[in-house]
Amino acid sequence: MDQTTLTLIGPAEMGRSLADRVRALRLFRGWTRETLAQRAGVTVASLKRFETTGKASLELLLKTAHALARLEEFATLLQPPPAQSIEELERRAGKPAPKRGRI
Repeated sequence: MDQTTLTLIGPAEMGRSLADRVRALRLFRGWTRETLAQRAGVTVASLKRFETTGKASLELLLKTAHALARLEEFATLLQPPPAQSIEELERRAGKPAPKRGRI
């Protein structure tokens, strides 16, 4: 059962929002871009590009979140939807996940 939710927020808007939050957390700590980049193990140029455009690699985002002590927030992303019934729960427990989609 596909429960796709339509939203007005696209990847670009989400990237900008995440970049704004990273910048706000950095400034809240009183860190310069150089400080955060050094603590995260990324280049200042990459961090600046992320903060100004919202575009970054997943690795940069995860390293930055780790440096800001917020990496654990990613653990809850992209979880499978909750089972809708006991039967579905039992089916999931006894069957390995498919290796490919059908559509």
